[in-house]
Amino acid sequence: MNRVNVAIDQWRREMPELDLLPMELAGQLTVIGRHLSQQYLEPFFKARGLQFSEFDVLATLRRAGAPYALTPTQLFEVLMLSSGGMTNRLDRLQKAGLIERRPNPADRRSMLVSLTDEGLALVNEAVPQHVENEARALSPLSREEQQTLNALLGKLLDGLEAGQ
Repeated sequence: MNRVNVAIDQWRREMPELDLLPMELAGQLTVIGRHLSQQYLEPFFKARGLQFSEFDVLATLRRAGAPYALTPTQLFEVLMLSSGGMTNRLDRLQKAGLIERRPNPADRRSMLVSLTDEGLALVNEAVPQHVENEARALSPLSREEQQTLNALLGKLLDGLEAGQ
């Protein structure tokens, strides 16, 4: 029995009149997120000298397609970050030689952030391994169960993002 089940059983005993399904679902999602982060994601990125947030920047540039460049504004809008948070990430990635900042030829007032050859090689190698790592984390579920869960979580996320 996992710790969410223990807590729910205690609440059922103490307040049997409550419908605890929402608490149980929210608790399980929270604990699952923590497990995924601590057991799978953080160690994976740490082994590659990165934080998840830094990989997120590299992956966003890579999936933008060639020439793998975006403005800082485009990056922080996609990643939903403050400009200060983005600046700190970009500084670390530039210092590591994984990105470069250069003038934007389409707008002299802005810069472009682009992957260096080293950054592109790292993200091209890491993404397939990252997907394999996530597959290991989800392996207690069958492929069909993963698809069902994905559809349900997508529906929940759509509702939350729509403010419902």
